[in-house]
Amino acid sequence: MSEKRFAEDRHVPVLLDRCVNLLAPAIESAVSTQGSAVVVDATLGMGGHSQAILERFPQVHLVGIDRDEQALDLAGERLETYRDRTDLVHAIYDEIADVVRSLGLDGVDGVLFDLGVSSLQLDERERGFAYSYDAPLDMRMDTSRGQTAADVVNHYTEADLVRLIRGWGEEKFAGRIASAIVSARSTEQLHSTGQLVDVVRSVVPAGAARKGGHPAKRTFQALRIEVNEELTVLADAVPAAIESLNMGGRIVAMSYHSLEDKTVKKAFSAGTQSSAPPGFPVELEQHKAYLKTLTRGTETPTEDEIQQNPRAASARLRAVERIRQRADGTRT
Repeated sequence: MSEKRFAEDRHVPVLLDRCVNLLAPAIESAVSTQGSAVVVDATLGMGGHSQAILERFPQVHLVGIDRDEQALDLAGERLETYRDRTDLVHAIYDEIADVVRSLGLDGVDGVLFDLGVSSLQLDERERGFAYSYDAPLDMRMDTSRGQTAADVVNHYTEADLVRLIRGWGEEKFAGRIASAIVSARSTEQLHSTGQLVDVVRSVVPAGAARKGGHPAKRTFQALRIEVNEELTVLADAVPAAIESLNMGGRIVAMSYHSLEDKTVKKAFSAGTQSSAPPGFPVELEQHKAYLKTLTRGTETPTEDEIQQNPRAASARLRAVERIRQRADGTRT
């Protein structure tokens, strides 16, 4: 089986048609006025969304960004047919503006964010993202650099572990879990997902696990976010993407937990609402919204899609369009 086929078989893009259809008007407008369009897939993964965009729009040049070198390799194989219309870049998605400039582009017409952990990362056991089987406690999306989850659980103070498990994992038993981790590592450092799961199971009540899913789910989410600085990166990435948009350009963002969605919503709201002070008699040009909301709140997958692709269940989609330039002359 070829690598391309391998990538296609193991990766089912979430809300594929909806994402492409939301980007379509911006692409078509750019093609009609400029003869071509540029779309950035800021979280390339295994290239499912990018493939659909390239197939549907022959005038699109696609820029694919991913911090995961293995994903870039697989996506490159999958998109080989379109290599003359693609630039695949090893970078983190908060570097989108730098990537666009480095390619000599003045702006882009569409940006897609498919956030969170990818199918590739979940399925590759040695990456340590999944709590369902034993593996090294790594969780780095970019395995070439940075601290691992093992570094965090073995070296963070108990107070810092409580902070991140409660904050990033939204785990109500964060105190118990952090205390148990510190106690366990005093005897033997934790180097595998199985060790960590056993520690969490030992302090999370069975009843809570029955209601809330796997007892280690939230702890693993918190560690993954911490190791990859996901929310910090995202808070910078969405404004950078907005800054890179041409007039009429669109951003589509899919989140998979509330903290991601809140971060996206905050960045979008800053541009979709007037910044005029309350009670201000006249809305000045610099106060006017520069983004238009394209979705009513968040959109979610249908039951049919969830049945076909269970990993789509928690997806939440938001989209905006750039409608004007700010009065101060900046792109956003």
